[in-house]
Amino acid sequence: MQGQKIPATVITGFLGAGKTTMIRNLLSNAGGRKIALIVNEFGDLGVDGEVLKGCGAENCTEDDIVELTNGCICCTVADDFIPTMEKLLERDERPDHIVIETSGLALPQPLVAAFNWPDIKTRVTVDGVITVVDSAAVADGRFAEDHDRLDAQRQADDALDHESPLEELFEDQLTAADLIILNKADLLDATGLEAVREDIAGRSRRSPSMVTARQGQVPSDVLLGLGMESEADIGNRKSHHELEHEAAHEAGEDHHHDHDHDEFESFVVEAGSIADQVAFVDALKSVIAEHDILRLKGFAHLPGKPMRLVIQAVGARIDSYFDRPWGSAEDRATRLVVIGLHDIDQAAIADAIRRAAKG
Repeated sequence: MQGQKIPATVITGFLGAGKTTMIRNLLSNAGGRKIALIVNEFGDLGVDGEVLKGCGAENCTEDDIVELTNGCICCTVADDFIPTMEKLLERDERPDHIVIETSGLALPQPLVAAFNWPDIKTRVTVDGVITVVDSAAVADGRFAEDHDRLDAQRQADDALDHESPLEELFEDQLTAADLIILNKADLLDATGLEAVREDIAGRSRRSPSMVTARQGQVPSDVLLGLGMESEADIGNRKSHHELEHEAAHEAGEDHHHDHDHDEFESFVVEAGSIADQVAFVDALKSVIAEHDILRLKGFAHLPGKPMRLVIQAVGARIDSYFDRPWGSAEDRATRLVVIGLHDIDQAAIADAIRRAAKG
């Protein structure tokens, strides 16, 4: 490996698309590769990294997984990502491959561009950008703007942006991709899946390959070894913000809009122990629907159960499973990350979740 560039795979996709599940499967079937993993989350509780560390595979150790929790990786490239990469590259035993899981709210473009930094470019290359898509969410219209409603609003405000923050970000993640994984394909029939494929193809300004997946199961040889050198092609993967900036510059106008996450809020709810798993999950579905929560994830404690319960929710779909025993030094309690659009009622949501925990 000495003298050769280490390949790095960037895995992106919107909140709840199934990135962590796919990476967990990848680490468990890495074919002998030594993989270093960098995980970036939006929120103060590192759920994804903890889930990955509990996968039981050789590549799921503390030393192989690095968590970045100081903010979205696309906004903290210089402060967090570059130093983390340099530390990985200084190890006596360098990894065979680096996998980077971005936050579900991250723009991939600034991260891919960072691989052109002089200290990184000579030692690492982007093997490929993989965008994971929740096919069922696309079929349900989560990323399709209600244009009739938008036209009605525009009559009162001519300056209203055409696209919603969710739609823009989703399309930017697709445009950056070398490979798109249409995940959760088992939740759709053949006609519905083909409609999603056509929808996705119409949203990207490029033509990346697409493969379908069920429960994030994709062979490692499909995900790794793409050989795309994506950082050299970054000019063809521009985000909405970059295109708007260029258009404003050509028109002699100022364009000060930066990518940020002001449209979204994240907070942690602590709820002690839960009385009943089934009743708790059912109650969470009502809380999510009532408050229009985008994503809910974390861990729960059931008295008398030695293992922690993982909670992963995307819309009304909630997965719950026991992943590993609680550590002797761990506080056995329920902690959930809640992510939603700006101005969600944090107090009401926290109160509802705590009531649900009591049963």
